[in-house]
Amino acid sequence: MIILIGLVVACKQQEKQQLDLHDWNPIKVTVTAYNSLPSQTTQNKPNIAAWGDTLKPGMKVVAVSRDLMRKGLTYNTMVRIDTFPDTFIVKDKMHYRHRNKIDLYMGRDKKRALEWGKKKLVIFYATLKDTTNMEQIPDAATN
Repeated sequence: MIILIGLVVACKQQEKQQLDLHDWNPIKVTVTAYNSLPSQTTQNKPNIAAWGDTLKPGMKVVAVSRDLMRKGLTYNTMVRIDTFPDTFIVKDKMHYRHRNKIDLYMGRDKKRALEWGKKKLVIFYATLKDTTNMEQIPDAATN
């Protein structure tokens, strides 16, 4: 019975590795927070991000400084932050003056954003793995 459980766990881990098609790259950045408020974004459409997405409170979104975009944190990149269990998505970009920085989107909750403050954290961003050398997963129809 113990051997059977071990085999099932090992198979599940192998399946997860095969299905995870992303490498997670670490980088240390400054992490701050921002809101959908006219004083922090644009006066006439504070919920519209730089790429045109409409942001809504509760979305797991980050804005990135443009130097990080050149390193691979581009539109719709998945981001994991050291202290959060969630995965965030890059949907916004920051003004050119910012360097090595991301902003967590916190809806309209200015108090929460101020309480977050400014932290230096390790984040991980996803890049697609090179799958040309990976073993092919057998097609169920051919088995």
